[in-house]
Amino acid sequence: MKLPKEFYTRPDVVELAQELIGKYLYTNIDGILTGGMIVETEAYSGENDQACHAHLSRRTQRTEIMYHEGGVAYVYLVYGIYHLFNIITNQKDKADAVLVRAIEPEVGVEEMLLRRKMAVIKLNLTAGPGVLSIAMGINKNLYGADLTGNTIWLEDKGISFPSEDIAAGPRIGIDYAGEDASLPWRFWLKGNKWVSKKR
Repeated sequence: MKLPKEFYTRPDVVELAQELIGKYLYTNIDGILTGGMIVETEAYSGENDQACHAHLSRRTQRTEIMYHEGGVAYVYLVYGIYHLFNIITNQKDKADAVLVRAIEPEVGVEEMLLRRKMAVIKLNLTAGPGVLSIAMGINKNLYGADLTGNTIWLEDKGISFPSEDIAAGPRIGIDYAGEDASLPWRFWLKGNKWVSKKR
């Protein structure tokens, strides 16, 4: 079942990031379906989170989509090469987001390998937000995309994990965020081989 708009507009971005573990992310790019189960996420809060792009109500051309009602995609470029896929949550003007860091690939693996220029499946195929986007064909064209549409969407397949199976820890690559860098807002499925490794 495709996740409805109401799933994304709820107020607690941290809880939502946890709930996304076990949901499925799909893209349909040029008629090619790719996707898999989400195994790692990070929460970002627009209100009091120095790691969030919208901290202190910052509004730029890049962050403007964060102020939309939840249920749209926020895609941005890092290091000039990687697009990162984020899910905007909460009500309009709240600017909360969940970064999807890793999926366990399931559908369209051959296409993922082609996009990643890989001959065989390796654990870094979709383990990490940058390579995940390459594998799934996610780029700036999906900035602002409706997550209840037919190009990029999430599904609930009735899979849930007990809380003891989901680990929580500090987010990755946000040393600039001061004391907020230590918030345990990164979530991952314990023991899953597709979870990204801290470099």
